[in-house]
Amino acid sequence: MSTDIVRDFERVSPELVRQAGEFQAAILADVNGRRGALHGRIAALRPRMKVAGPALTVEVRPGDNLMIHAAMALAKPGDVLVIDGKGDQTAALMGTIMMTACKQLGIAGVVIDGAVRDSLEIDEMDFPVFSVGTNPNGPTKNVPGRIGQPITCGGVTVRSGDLVVADADGVFIGERERVEALIPLAHKKVEDEAIRIAQIKKGNTSAGWLAAALRTAGVLKEGESL
Repeated sequence: MSTDIVRDFERVSPELVRQAGEFQAAILADVNGRRGALHGRIAALRPRMKVAGPALTVEVRPGDNLMIHAAMALAKPGDVLVIDGKGDQTAALMGTIMMTACKQLGIAGVVIDGAVRDSLEIDEMDFPVFSVGTNPNGPTKNVPGRIGQPITCGGVTVRSGDLVVADADGVFIGERERVEALIPLAHKKVEDEAIRIAQIKKGNTSAGWLAAALRTAGVLKEGESL
């Protein structure tokens, strides 16, 4: 088979997917050095949608979905299709028929730097889809592409097997080798934020770091305060 199709790669483990899926994409991005979030143009088709799983990468030419069909045939249950559609919004790359097949195959969800269609039916299916938007135009099925190779999706490098966690805020990609180290950091981040929110609700709304940061930025002089 062509080297443009990579069948075998190591996936982030199901246990790490389960643990990471308990966190918001924002929490994971924060503890990952505020890195790994795809461009905000790629958003949940409906805010309630959430998905976590290993990436299966697909690169297509704008407006052509031939390789997405091939990727669906190669995907394993739990995979998340992550598709570099070049940000094109002139034609939908997937719709009800393909999403129904994805759900039937056990694919966990779809992240696509491109457009989809049949959004109401996908909503009724409750299948997690993250896209640049919708367009009624259908795609062609003529142009070769790549599966399983590293891609750029929403400005972030994605490799097959990397972690995908996506929710109402957007899509986070975690490098497979780093995921295990992120979990305890994410737990601590959640705990710290809960403590801070509780303080705010008790009236302590002042950010303790603000004055020093303003002085460092030159907004306040030494000895000055807001």
